[in-house]
Amino acid sequence: MNTQEKMEIATFAGGCFWCTEAVFLELKGVESVVSGYIGGKTANPTYKEICNGDTDHAEAIQISFNPNEISFGELLEIFFATHDPTTLNRQGNDVGTQYRSEIFYHDEDQKEISESYIELLTQENTFGKPIVTRISPATLFYPAEDYHQNYYNQHQEQGYCSYIITPKIEKLKKVYKDMLKK
Repeated sequence: MNTQEKMEIATFAGGCFWCTEAVFLELKGVESVVSGYIGGKTANPTYKEICNGDTDHAEAIQISFNPNEISFGELLEIFFATHDPTTLNRQGNDVGTQYRSEIFYHDEDQKEISESYIELLTQENTFGKPIVTRISPATLFYPAEDYHQNYYNQHQEQGYCSYIITPKIEKLKKVYKDMLKK
């Protein structure tokens, strides 16, 4: 990568961060993906605190990406294609406010692109149900514990990974093959 290329940040909550991290790590132009917590009231939350639902944080990922290789809009497209934005505080069997669907924007452009994209999906009735994804300003992001980072790639044989995440990766490879790293 050219050192003059400026990386940008995108932060998404779309259920379990193991799932979202695994998806976005596959994309061209994505330099890194960090699993963590955002949008809550507790400083330096732990996974255990997040799971009890008292911190108001969402499990989220923070993506460092090269906008010359992949746009924020393309990241949004993948975000909406790989989770259910119509279920409130839930993704599949994962239930709780920490599993909500939320976009945490880092500037006004990201906010406007997110609003326009949700408006388009709503007009086209893409999901057949109302989209409940929130759009909020990015607040302090807390990286999750080390054992959560790159979880899928280290534990693909684990039940949750093979039954929940692997199908998402297979869909990504089939539908978005031109956007994948080699």
